[in-house]
Amino acid sequence: MIIKLKKLLYIYIVLISAVSFSQIQETDSLPINDDDYVFVKPGDTLVVNLNEFSLLPKHKFSSREDVRYYLWFRRKVFRAYPYAQLASERLDSLNVRLEKIESKRKRRQYTKIIQKYIEGEFTDQIKKMTTTEGRILIKLIHRQTGETAFDNIKELRSGWKAFWYNTTANVFKLSLKTEYHPETENEDFLIEDVLQRAFQEGKLKPQPSKLNFDFTKIIIERKSEINVEEYKLFFSKMRKKGKIRKAKD
Repeated sequence: MIIKLKKLLYIYIVLISAVSFSQIQETDSLPINDDDYVFVKPGDTLVVNLNEFSLLPKHKFSSREDVRYYLWFRRKVFRAYPYAQLASERLDSLNVRLEKIESKRKRRQYTKIIQKYIEGEFTDQIKKMTTTEGRILIKLIHRQTGETAFDNIKELRSGWKAFWYNTTANVFKLSLKTEYHPETENEDFLIEDVLQRAFQEGKLKPQPSKLNFDFTKIIIERKSEINVEEYKLFFSKMRKKGKIRKAKD
């Protein structure tokens, strides 16, 4: 039985489907461009080189292969971030508008109008996302709005709706309750690293997080070490199952 998922994340203002795209198989290839990175072997002393216009130190990779996985992951963040950014903007605008509407009925009507508008505008793009991109998007929702996707749906729709959407997400090993903790979670640290560097390089439009963490302190504590082992394992399993092939470019 094929489960069609629609209206999962962006159901409240901009997130209508954080799980429908999880039905897409990971078919990404790993980039081979690993120029301008520093490689430090175990036991070596880390030397932090600051670029002229950057406050972030060079990455510390164990091998050139790790760079390819990092660049693959960066592409995932770049794809998911604009939707989380828009979610935050829409939520802020919606809240400002709702404060001026006294009638509960009119509030519900206005919310539904916004949901339908966003659904028609972004459903096709979001459905093309992969599971990894969906997981990143769910985490970025928490980063950008200060609330998990589950709590946002619960607040603007109902606890019952949020429960069933999350249950559906669990089928695809996703959870709308997932939070964003770059200070403790490796994947979240990688996401924040990608974002901060992209902001400084002008590749993504900066939008401050509504969560309280100090990334400068975090990256110093981690000594700029990049850990991509979980993605290497993921690709290895996928290749064994014959679902993806190792690309040469």
